[in-house]
Amino acid sequence: MSEYVSVAILAAGLGTRMRSRKAKVLHRAGGLTLLEHVVQAATPVASSPEAIVAVVGHQAEQVRVALAGRGVRFAEQTEQKGTGHALACCREILQPLGGLVVVAYGDCPLLCPETLLALVARQASSPAAATLITTVLPDPHGYGRIVRDEAGNVAAIVEQKAATEEQQRIGEINSGIYCFRGDLLWKHIGELHPNPASGELYLTDLVEILNGHGHHIVPMEVADSRELLGVNTRVELAEVDRLLRERKSRELMLSGVTIVRPETVSVDAAVQIGMDTTVEPFAQILGNTVIGEDCHIGTGSIIRDSILEDGVRVEDFTLIGTSRLDRGAQVGPFARLRFDNHVESGAHVGNFVELKKTRLGAGAKSMHLAYLGDASIGDKVNVGAGTIICNYDGKAKHQTKIGKNSFVGSNSTLVAPVEIGEGSYIAAGSVITETVPDDTLALGRARQAMKPGWPSRRRK
Repeated sequence: MSEYVSVAILAAGLGTRMRSRKAKVLHRAGGLTLLEHVVQAATPVASSPEAIVAVVGHQAEQVRVALAGRGVRFAEQTEQKGTGHALACCREILQPLGGLVVVAYGDCPLLCPETLLALVARQASSPAAATLITTVLPDPHGYGRIVRDEAGNVAAIVEQKAATEEQQRIGEINSGIYCFRGDLLWKHIGELHPNPASGELYLTDLVEILNGHGHHIVPMEVADSRELLGVNTRVELAEVDRLLRERKSRELMLSGVTIVRPETVSVDAAVQIGMDTTVEPFAQILGNTVIGEDCHIGTGSIIRDSILEDGVRVEDFTLIGTSRLDRGAQVGPFARLRFDNHVESGAHVGNFVELKKTRLGAGAKSMHLAYLGDASIGDKVNVGAGTIICNYDGKAKHQTKIGKNSFVGSNSTLVAPVEIGEGSYIAAGSVITETVPDDTLALGRARQAMKPGWPSRRRK
């Protein structure tokens, strides 16, 4: 694209119909805020990240935080005086850049980069003052209608209340998404006047203004009207979330991922999954999770912000948070990896085992009913059923280290801080409070006492 392209995203409103104390664009769908989706769509279109300007108002600081690190700049609309006023708030930043200006809305998360690229290409090859995205709805009630002239250009945008009976039969509606010639936009935006009924400046009035100056606006019809859906209510938010996840699942399946009953699976927008991985029903894969090839994600499992290398197997109903699982690791069913865990190659975590801030070495195993917290567990260690690491003394957390090739017997209690040497054995039922040297058997339990006849005497 030879012309410089900037993007203004209007995102200042609260969204009263959401019935929320949170600004509308900060609500989440498909794993991101609504505004983040729009920024992602705009990024391939803008000539640089700094050429994207978000117009903020309600909860401006929270919106800035949500977009931190994306290079987006901000213009503040301290009073919400309409879409025309919101765009005018960008003037100081965008006018010096020249070129083309795309206008989008922060509550339209289904908008695709390909559509915006097509919009810019259409405008760049046209002498028109602007190109406007339109779509045809079977029921256009409530939307501004596109009235075309004999040449097919946009003669006017007529709102529902002002439309004649004939105009109300028009199915083509205004999306509100434009690409303007920047020089004409900034030259004439000051001619917008407050609407008599609302006192607001409406961007749609620029169509009449530009036409009045001898320019014209061309429409670009988008076939899939769902892409232009805005979010105004929680019902619409749920529908957009469904469509985003449906789009993500389709993308993954076309890239070689098997998703069993995809309508039941939730995958966030930023998730990456490798070829020949299978995801079973009702799984949730969230945040910035990256899953390699040939993995298996079991039914009902929830994985968030984690890395799974090739060949990892996650059995049913397992919870994994901010953890790393190396090649060939196996976890579950019904396991919980709370956060900051590293399960190394070939290690196994079984049913009802919980890990927290724990490294489980290559080939190590904890197969049943254990809690392992704040621990470093060496290669090929076997942790028996019922083992508990007591990592908290009521005030602070403490570390446990278990050397490679060690064996921890069932129902052992390891009271941190404690270290168990390489190749050592912990007898079943032991309470270990002191360092165990390498190649040592440690027993920490009371001697068994035998009292023959005691049960009979008690019964009498």
